Amino acid sequence: MITYTTSLDGITADQLQGFFVGWPNPPNPETHLKILQGSTHILLAIDDTDGKVVGFINAISDGVLNAFIPLLEVLPSHQHQGIGAELVRQMLDTLRNLYAIDLLCDADLQPFYERFGMRPYSAMLYRNYDRQSGV
Repeated sequence: MITYTTSLDGITADQLQGFFVGWPNPPNPETHLKILQGSTHILLAIDDTDGKVVGFINAISDGVLNAFIPLLEVLPSHQHQGIGAELVRQMLDTLRNLYAIDLLCDADLQPFYERFGMRPYSAMLYRNYDRQSGV
């Protein structure tokens, strides 16, 4: 069974293994924990059988008008079970009183987010890929 929590109480870097698959320079679990700790909103999916975090979503918000969702990840072993959709649904519900909720994704992922009422839009971005690991 999967449970969802907004708390990092008791969560350690050891529980955050296996994320960022395919990233050329991924954050390590310790940096991943710092990312979650620095976010204004987080939601974790935890597998009750072993207590491991199997998915997460985070948001950064000014608390008045805007929020940005930088990361949504589900471990490959737990994908296609509705966990990512539930993480998005609950996060959007948490942020529903804000004017703008933005995220960036590859074009092939846009249909997934459209299911939640999000729309494609143009954007600008700058990436320092040598800093992708957060170290």
